[in-house]
Amino acid sequence: MVFWILISFVALAMTALLGLVLLRAHSVGEPPAAYDLRVYRQQLSDVDKDLQRGVINESDAQRIRTEVSRRILAADAQLQNQNSGSTQPRGLSRVTVLLSAALLTGGTLLLYAVLGAPGYGDMGLASRIEAADLYAQTRPNQAEAESKVPAQTNPDIEPGYADLVEQLRQTAGQRPDDAQGQALLAQHEANLGNFVAAYQAKENYIRIMSGDLEPQDYGELAELMIMAAGGYVSPEAEELLDGTLQLDPRNGPARYYYGLLQGQLNRPDIAFRIWADTLRQGPKGAPWIDGIEAQIEEMAFRAGVDYNPITPPAAPDAAGPALAGPSAEDLSAAQEMTMDERQEMIQGMVARLSDRLATEGGTAPEWAQLIGALGVLGEQERAKAIYTEAKTRFASDAEALVKLEAAASMAGLEP
Repeated sequence: MVFWILISFVALAMTALLGLVLLRAHSVGEPPAAYDLRVYRQQLSDVDKDLQRGVINESDAQRIRTEVSRRILAADAQLQNQNSGSTQPRGLSRVTVLLSAALLTGGTLLLYAVLGAPGYGDMGLASRIEAADLYAQTRPNQAEAESKVPAQTNPDIEPGYADLVEQLRQTAGQRPDDAQGQALLAQHEANLGNFVAAYQAKENYIRIMSGDLEPQDYGELAELMIMAAGGYVSPEAEELLDGTLQLDPRNGPARYYYGLLQGQLNRPDIAFRIWADTLRQGPKGAPWIDGIEAQIEEMAFRAGVDYNPITPPAAPDAAGPALAGPSAEDLSAAQEMTMDERQEMIQGMVARLSDRLATEGGTAPEWAQLIGALGVLGEQERAKAIYTEAKTRFASDAEALVKLEAAASMAGLEP
């Protein structure tokens, strides 16, 4: 009600201001004839002064007085006409005021009725957060959401593939405790668009594994449930996302769907923060990154944020140069070489890689490649020295250390 009173008052105030301008019947400024009269009278006074000083004679003075007097009479007549005439049509002004009042007041109310939300209560920030919390507690569950999803059309698949999936269903049904069978069934049901069956198989897989799971297993189950609900994140899927992020806070797909959840709960401010942080983590080109980039601008608009595009970093392995290795020409020439010549070629490639890593540095996979190559050449001591140096360089990168340890094991070293 307060808003209606406010916009009505503003419309009426603008109408009153316009009406005041239209109805004021007064001349704006001084008529030109009045200015001319003052000039001509000043000229008469100047004639007498010039005659007394002897600048002009009596005959010239008389001629000038006659001409100026004639102009005074004409200007006075013109001034009388201007004062007696109407400067503004009052009837037309009143009609214009009434039409303007109707247009401004009625048009304002009509425009708000069409574009606004009549009857909608005031929603401050605290009220919006409270409403979002209430919806989060009372929103539909997984079963209710699935019941509202339209039936999916059967995808075009090869008959042979359909037969294989049917055999897989029968086998999985006969062996309910086979984790591998349930995992395969979940994958292929998802390929066919049978997301309900897919997440049910994934649930069986998680039950069978009994805790021996990776964080992405819970994230994959949440994703299948979200797909089964037509993109809606149910309370059951939210619980799985929470568990995934507790085990792996940097899990990209889970972060994407958690941001989607916050948008559905009318908390675009939280969704934008989650998605922005996920973009900064990257890697560029990942499916969840593409999904965020397609929607984050709209989410920022809903959150009232001035969004500046965020460029995700590339995948770590994509940042460095390609690993050194034989080219097609090298492989072709090697077929015509003797064993000694081939050994010499390999040693030359290893030497070039070693020199580049020593002078320019490189990625963990390149160091791992050098360690493995030295192991193949039987240079165990040198491989051990390279491995020791590489561990020092990548001491703070757990993932890189895993790759280096694997390469050392392949080379016959003791990690």
